[in-house]
Amino acid sequence: MPEEKKMRKELLDKLPGMPALLNDPDVKSLRENHPTLYVNDIVRSELDHLRRTILESPPEVLKEIKADEAQVIQRALKVAKRALEPSVKGVINAAGVILHTALGRAPIARAAQESVAMALEGYCTLAINEETGKRGDRHLHLDRLLAHITGAEAGIVVNNNAAGTMLILNTLAQGGEVIVSRGQLIEIGGAFRIPEVMERSGCKLVEVGTTNRTHLRDYENAITEDTAAILRVHTSNYRIIGFTGEVPLPELAALGKKYNLPVIDDLGSGALVDLSQYGLPKEPMVQESVRDGMDVICFSGDKMLGGPQGGYLIGKRSIIDSVKKNPLTRALRCDKMSYAAHEATLKLYLEPDKLEENHPVLSMIVEKPESVRRRTQALRRRIAKDLQGKAELAVIPSETEMGSGSLPGKSIPSFALQVKPLIKMTPDCLGEKLRQGNPPVYTRVAAETVLFDLRTVLRGQEKAMGECLKTALA
Repeated sequence: MPEEKKMRKELLDKLPGMPALLNDPDVKSLRENHPTLYVNDIVRSELDHLRRTILESPPEVLKEIKADEAQVIQRALKVAKRALEPSVKGVINAAGVILHTALGRAPIARAAQESVAMALEGYCTLAINEETGKRGDRHLHLDRLLAHITGAEAGIVVNNNAAGTMLILNTLAQGGEVIVSRGQLIEIGGAFRIPEVMERSGCKLVEVGTTNRTHLRDYENAITEDTAAILRVHTSNYRIIGFTGEVPLPELAALGKKYNLPVIDDLGSGALVDLSQYGLPKEPMVQESVRDGMDVICFSGDKMLGGPQGGYLIGKRSIIDSVKKNPLTRALRCDKMSYAAHEATLKLYLEPDKLEENHPVLSMIVEKPESVRRRTQALRRRIAKDLQGKAELAVIPSETEMGSGSLPGKSIPSFALQVKPLIKMTPDCLGEKLRQGNPPVYTRVAAETVLFDLRTVLRGQEKAMGECLKTALA
């Protein structure tokens, strides 16, 4: 213990004071070219963090801590420079996950980007009645579009699909019971669980059936005078296979009509096109749920649909109107940027023959493996000479995931550039350097190599990605 105490004291004594840090030429330059008080605060916070680390770390960690002035300055500079950069910035996704939640999910179409830019230029017609000049209804921006594309009577958009689920349940079933199959009590990312959503919505969960099989009679036997709704949840982020069974939607719809109960369909990811035409497993389509008689349906805007974050609610106009009157709707509503992007994204579906060309997510899905291979080979040729002796390059078969709970258990054949460092650098270290590049490049590490899956790399980004790799291996 005395030795440990001595070690802590020596490290603390080595720590430079704030004046020494702020007078360093590089730190001085940052303070002169950026908000001074902000830079001061960042440097002070880093110094405080190092001091706490020395005081709280176990002896084995203390031995690794460097507290001399030069190293503290370098740490502070690194943290300060990162803090002064935009926190949300563009990256290159070479990780092979199309709907990468941590990287913002769906890359939105050029038309949507242009619409957002227009909405940001100044004032816009977010919630104005253009004929009267008085306050209007922002929800009408998408109502007709959603009705035309899905076949529903009406529709609105809110912050995300979790918000949509909560809003529907709170509007239709607050204080009442909601019946759901035990096999659909899912948890998705961020520990978002259906039972907890119901509780927060003011509903009481009634589980029916078993994990693998639920019958129509299970739902009917659970109906009481307290039942307020029936809920179907699409298990979009996992699959149960084998001896399974669930009730077809038309039968659930008929049961709801028999007892005058609304039937809610939480589709999760939601698809507006039939993915089976591209050789992928068929995802439940929103239009099919409408045709099958669901009273209200909710699904995500930033997954298969390919737009910004949002939760679409479509269904009977009477239900959508009730949802719009719920005070929670104001708390969960979208802003002008979201509406601009949603509208432009939905309008892509009005021209199905151009969808593959104009829809980034669909473009990635339908690109032929041979096309990905050619792009990967071109990248390898471009950088091979500069990386000679620094890395071993190979083009190998790979698999792309959809991500965000879409198409679980199904991958898309692809190709990747495999990079094996020949210099003193681990694959993990190379991955870190790539993430710190300009622009940052996100890859994946496998079998002591770094993989760049070009299916998820937008066309035109290959050159910048190659330069980032050369810089990381320099």
